[in-house]
Amino acid sequence: MPQAASGRRSALLLMGPTGAGKSELALELARRFPFEIVSVDSAQVYRGMDIGTAKPDLETRARTAHHLLDIREPEANYSAGEFVRDASAVMRDIWARGRQPLLVGGTMLYFHALLGGLAQLPTADPKVRWEIEARAAAGGWAALHEELRRVDPAAAARIHVNDPQRIQRALEVYRVTGEPITRLQQLRAPAFAGLDILEFAVSPEDRAVLHARIEARFAAMWQAGFLDEVRRLRERGTLSAEHPSMRAVGYRQLWKFLAGQCGLEESKKQALAATRQLAKRQLTWLRRRERATWVDSAKIDPTYALVRALSEAGFAGWSYA
Repeated sequence: MPQAASGRRSALLLMGPTGAGKSELALELARRFPFEIVSVDSAQVYRGMDIGTAKPDLETRARTAHHLLDIREPEANYSAGEFVRDASAVMRDIWARGRQPLLVGGTMLYFHALLGGLAQLPTADPKVRWEIEARAAAGGWAALHEELRRVDPAAAARIHVNDPQRIQRALEVYRVTGEPITRLQQLRAPAFAGLDILEFAVSPEDRAVLHARIEARFAAMWQAGFLDEVRRLRERGTLSAEHPSMRAVGYRQLWKFLAGQCGLEESKKQALAATRQLAKRQLTWLRRRERATWVDSAKIDPTYALVRALSEAGFAGWSYA
């Protein structure tokens, strides 16, 4: 049985690409250890987006505590900063009840914000943004990228000349604060400072297996009524293709079909292609995590590796026998 010894605060991170099998592993770990699951998913925060996000059903959530699901309407924005604030509050509550948080998901920006901290950047300034957009309309974004190179060479080096959104934000921050965004981004404190952290990267080693899982997952979503879910969201009349929720993979492509911008089969092909591209980006980020222990989720019992690692690490006083 799981036992507590030190009472120190710990967190386990279960990270991986979409379709890797993270949710199943998380549920098994929560059955064996005193974990509560904290979703690290930028789409599962939205109500009414259940099928296309592979959100756990109510029966599963009744058996195992899940957090940060259904906390926003799809019309709302939800930032990485808000996630860090909400996740930190949830984790404090879990620790206060003598349990441990198990953070599970594939939104690597959220993991990055928790692990590396978020810079204290100013909120958007509509007047400054309008002025930047007006200058871009008159002289082009390349000229603004050159301006950014003069005031913040490091930011210009990492921001492509064809990335107007990031160029605009970097210039906005400089004009509002008088400081380069690069310097402000260096002044940040991780939310996990001083905690015991175990990081696991979960994915089939064979990329073909992952792609097959992605296809099977999408087929299951389709059978469960994914298209009808997107249709209901569109019929609300308060959402557009520009809302962050509707830019989520799968939703964006099916929205295009419902808007008459492409055929049904084409939208499904685009959704699968976008999901594979997302998985590739997620894996690229994960490979940079030197502290992460990789787990091949295509093995017969991938849970074994996780349980062994937890026991060997004496995971903040938790052990399993």
